[in-house]
Amino acid sequence: MKALVFGRTGQVALELARTCPEGVTLIQLGREAADFTDPAACVAALAQHTPDVVINAVAYTAVDRAEDDEATALAVNATTPGALAQAGADSGTPFLHVSTDYVFDGSGDQPWQPGDASAPLGAYGRTKLAGEEAIRAARGPHVILRTSWVISAHGNNFVKTMLRLSESRDRLTIVADQIGGPTPARAIAQALWTMAQAFAAGTAPSGTYHFSGTPDVSWADFARGIFDHANRTVEVVDIPSSDYPTPAARPGNSRMDCSTLQQDFGIVRPDWRDGLTDILADLKEQAT
Repeated sequence: MKALVFGRTGQVALELARTCPEGVTLIQLGREAADFTDPAACVAALAQHTPDVVINAVAYTAVDRAEDDEATALAVNATTPGALAQAGADSGTPFLHVSTDYVFDGSGDQPWQPGDASAPLGAYGRTKLAGEEAIRAARGPHVILRTSWVISAHGNNFVKTMLRLSESRDRLTIVADQIGGPTPARAIAQALWTMAQAFAAGTAPSGTYHFSGTPDVSWADFARGIFDHANRTVEVVDIPSSDYPTPAARPGNSRMDCSTLQQDFGIVRPDWRDGLTDILADLKEQAT
């Protein structure tokens, strides 16, 4: 199987390279070869490499900045993925795409089902939803994998922020009324490879799926878990979202029902606590 991965430096992209299965020919394109603000160039790159499967690990994820830069976010999160999905549909090439819990409004306290009505709260969610709609409209073989609270030893994420803050502070106030499943980027990459191989074998259904870590926690409780795993003594004080205003609203409820992913692909929710152990080990290795 020849796999074309768009993205080289993001959390999921890096883990796709690290977890690439034996026997898979991996072609990975960064911004210099496939700029997602230029859909035509990305489609040309796909045509040049004639892969058996395409995995899109590129996204505009600066949630707050997207409020003032929605045009760029729309190009990266919707226009180019839609163009690639259409090119894939024309050639029969499966297109695997990572999306987000931000397509929902975060209301209630029940896990979101893949078929639930979407109602994004801000620009980032709107552009990701537009990408989903464009991919479905192409009517080619595809998977849209919605995930949440991505963590790894790479890039910017909550784990690395908490560890950095704990170096100079022994007390932190953390939002406690947003609930979700932290998801290791490595687990997302492994799930994508499982689905890619199922498409290559001709056994994969197209559709939209949810994938998040377990157990669901608040940001405050997640912070406590990070400090426990890292053996750092930091007092975490719960606060409401209203005490930590941001340019873009965050979903209060990011719980996701992942049962159809397990039914169709045999992929189970990862325990983020195990992933956290691996991330801390990676960070320790990076520091040596």
